[in-house]
Amino acid sequence: MNVYYNIDELTKDKNTVLTVGTFDGVHLGHQKIINEMIYQSAENNCRNIVITFDPHPQIVLAKNNSIKILTTLNEKLQYLEFLSVQNVLVINFTKEFSQINFKTFVEDFLVNKIGLHTIVVGADHHFGKNREGNPEVLTELGKDYGFNVIKVDPLIFDGEKISSTRIRKTLLSGNVRLASQMLGKKYIIEGKVVKGSERGSKIGFPTANIEVENKDKLIPARGVYFVEVDLTDKSYYGMMNIGFRPTFNNTTELILEVHIFYFDGNIYGEPIAIKFIEKLRDEIKFSSVEELKNQLLLDRQECFKLIDTIHSIK
Repeated sequence: MNVYYNIDELTKDKNTVLTVGTFDGVHLGHQKIINEMIYQSAENNCRNIVITFDPHPQIVLAKNNSIKILTTLNEKLQYLEFLSVQNVLVINFTKEFSQINFKTFVEDFLVNKIGLHTIVVGADHHFGKNREGNPEVLTELGKDYGFNVIKVDPLIFDGEKISSTRIRKTLLSGNVRLASQMLGKKYIIEGKVVKGSERGSKIGFPTANIEVENKDKLIPARGVYFVEVDLTDKSYYGMMNIGFRPTFNNTTELILEVHIFYFDGNIYGEPIAIKFIEKLRDEIKFSSVEELKNQLLLDRQECFKLIDTIHSIK
């Protein structure tokens, strides 16, 4: 897959099928659009291009920066490559870029610089200054500039449209299983292992503390989770705690720590990826360290049951 960060690096070619969007999460709804783009490019003997934006437009435009992303740019590119996209153009999204009106974007960027045979968009896609562009407007422009517009209907799951917003809300409620179903893959957090308080080791549950790679990445709800842990050389199962360690009353900083099953190694400074499978329980303040340890034993037992279920299905 070819990745471009400057539109001038692309050769103009009228035989181009493309789609445009932020595609945060590259969820099943996005995949439906991208797969249609790939199909159309094959049917019409055209190259295909995904045009996406970085940073997330809402991070640039929101006054309080409240938006949290489902995928970093690197994760998004990995998912697009897995879907067999040929080319990706990453546009640096700025406030200045956001002021370009939809007609100028289509004419200057898509038609005159890239070349355009067909554009594939979601039925609720909006673009350009004040989000004035939409599939209906695109269809009219297509008549003027000689390109086709294909509108893809939303993907419905459990009676509701799959969207990045819905997935964010689902993760913030702690329902990582439902979020993974809508994403079409496990939700992932990447970072590096940093030194912690080492309290876990003293009660028989050593943990790796994680410094998240991207400060804008969405962290699921506080609680204890059954997870898959990817290290450089191997994957493991484990249980992860997201919270403030209320039993010890010693932090106002959100802590992400994972106890890796059947692992005993020094991984300080190493890259680590956490894939969320199931939430076990909410974060609890225990009356004693012993009570916490007993609960952790129960949590681990619950994880082992889930592992047995996973392997029995396989």
